[in-house]
Amino acid sequence: MKSCLIVDDSKTVRMVAKRILEELSFSTREACDGQEALQLCESEMPDAILLDWNMPVKNGIDFLRELRGKVGVNQPVVIFCTTENGLSHIHEAIAAGADEYIMKPFDSGIVESKFSQVGLI
Repeated sequence: MKSCLIVDDSKTVRMVAKRILEELSFSTREACDGQEALQLCESEMPDAILLDWNMPVKNGIDFLRELRGKVGVNQPVVIFCTTENGLSHIHEAIAAGADEYIMKPFDSGIVESKFSQVGLI
C-alpha cells in the first residue's frame, strides 16, 4: 500500500483529503505544518506528500525546499494543494521541486487525476 503525508493547518482539509486518499488505497499520516512534516519524513518517508502552502511555523514552500535539499534521501512525489493560484506561485512550487499542483477547493476526482498523472495510481 502506498503512503501519503497530508500537510495542512486545517483539520477539515486534512480530514477530507484523508477520506479521499484512503478510498484510493493510500495509508495516510497528517501534519499541521512544515516542521512537523519534516519530523515525520525523517522517521518514515512517505511515497507522496499532499502539501498546503500557507501554514504557521514552516510554510509549504520552505518545507519543500528543505526536503528536496536532503541528499541521498528517497524523495517522495509532492503535490501542492493550496488556494495560491497565481502563476508565480505555481512556477515557484515547480522550481522548488513540486511534481503537481491542485487548487483548493478540491474533490476526489481532482485528487485521483493528479495522483494518476504522477504515476501513483
